[in-house]
Amino acid sequence: MIHLKNRPKKLRFSLLGLLTGCLFLTGCHGSREQAAFTVPEEFDTSRNYEITFWAKNDTNKTQTDIYRQAIADFQELYPNITVNLRLYTDYNDIYNDVITNISTGTTPNVCITYPDHIATYLTGNEVVVPLDDLFEDESYGLGGSELLFDAPDQSQIVPQFLEECRIGGHYYALPYMRSTEACYINVDYVEALGYTLPETLTWDFIWEVSEAATEKNTDGTFRLNGQEVLIPFIYKSTDNMMIQMLKQQNAGYSTSTGEVEIFNDTTKEILYTVAEHTANGAFSTFKISGYPANFLNAGQCVFAIDSTAGATWMGSDAPLVDIAEESVVKFETAVMPIPQYDPDHPQMISQGPSLCIFNKEDPQEVLASWLFVQYMLSNPVQIAYSQTEGYVPVTTAAQESPEYQDYLARAGEDDSTYYDVKIQAAKLLLEHEEDTFVTPVFNGSASLRNAAGQLIEEVTKSVRRRQTVDEAYLADLQSNITSLYHLEEYDALAGKQTDLGPLPLASKVLLGTLAIIWILLMGYWSASKFTKKN
Repeated sequence: MIHLKNRPKKLRFSLLGLLTGCLFLTGCHGSREQAAFTVPEEFDTSRNYEITFWAKNDTNKTQTDIYRQAIADFQELYPNITVNLRLYTDYNDIYNDVITNISTGTTPNVCITYPDHIATYLTGNEVVVPLDDLFEDESYGLGGSELLFDAPDQSQIVPQFLEECRIGGHYYALPYMRSTEACYINVDYVEALGYTLPETLTWDFIWEVSEAATEKNTDGTFRLNGQEVLIPFIYKSTDNMMIQMLKQQNAGYSTSTGEVEIFNDTTKEILYTVAEHTANGAFSTFKISGYPANFLNAGQCVFAIDSTAGATWMGSDAPLVDIAEESVVKFETAVMPIPQYDPDHPQMISQGPSLCIFNKEDPQEVLASWLFVQYMLSNPVQIAYSQTEGYVPVTTAAQESPEYQDYLARAGEDDSTYYDVKIQAAKLLLEHEEDTFVTPVFNGSASLRNAAGQLIEEVTKSVRRRQTVDEAYLADLQSNITSLYHLEEYDALAGKQTDLGPLPLASKVLLGTLAIIWILLMGYWSASKFTKKN
């Protein structure tokens, strides 16, 4: 038996403090979660609400018109809710403004964003509304009975798209539109080089054809196009390039809790390959050389990889061509999935904007925001927006509707709404939904994504500057990228964010015993004080 009476007072209080600390640690087991939102029993229609909606468009007036029409139609159903639209041309601008406004408590009610960004928003306590309870509410949840419009229920949201909105075991967003990446190909050039497009593109095929296209005439022009400029293979998003190449080879990128795994032997091999083909003039990137569509449409590119949402810029007859009309070269455009290492098991990234809701003091205001977010998933909005670019609707209700099926069937009828390249890009994703994947989302995942692309960008720039890419170069590059994007901080933080799961039985018994000892010690201490006083 432990006797504390004859122990020094400092030791007694140290033991008490130790026991208190053990109990405190028990309460901290697992990861911190955002507080749940309590759904009001009913929506108060006697009050007026004003909510702000931050959205993004690519200076596409049609998209802007769709946002405004959706808001007008929603306000007709709910005249007591005013939606104020603020447009951005870049997702990063939305992200930066949200971060700034979190500190001042002036976040919007709803914004279009990416889950990687939401993970950073979540570091501000109770800033983003967890949607789990809202999903399931019978009255106002997904497909709820009190909604004044036809909204999809949870089973009608494509699971692969919805899963991207789950962070730390909870849903913090709804998908709005989805895309993947596609390879836009000048078929005329491929055939002129003596090749035939395979059923599935492979990296070996892409590199081989791109190298063949670098051959020049004696006057310095390229034999393939007779021009002074030709970049056979241009990649728009090098972060996606690195992420997908790693995924296709089952190599590390990151764990679900944020441990950085990107610095591995497969990454090195990818960078050596990029260096080799850059040195031969076969490869470049959007950040270094310019927009892939511009080179493709000018007959200065064979393979251009960009989002399926960018299909309206691709091809000789693209409705959104950004170069002078006299610079456009006529050619047959093919739209294919990105190149693969294993054609029998294709892997391609799922991407696209999502909608999140920010917490406010008034639950009714939050509920008004939730009603609007659901309306953005209704068929009229989903189908109209998907027709502007190569996006696909996020619900099976919209995808399977007669209106959307009619849209897909009319490919090629014109070079605007029914532009064939755009509809081919949408069909590509619809046919490969099961082959898409998403990257882990955590605080710092946006930085890791940027770092993945920067590895390729730096190697490409260095080769063009005639620097040597070897083991020493890659070691320095790893160190610089780690420091630039603070990857060591996120890697260290990953262990703290890990949910350890339920405590083992032995631990529960031990902590229960400590709790009983604590109670006895407090009783003993109180009795001693009482005896001494008397």
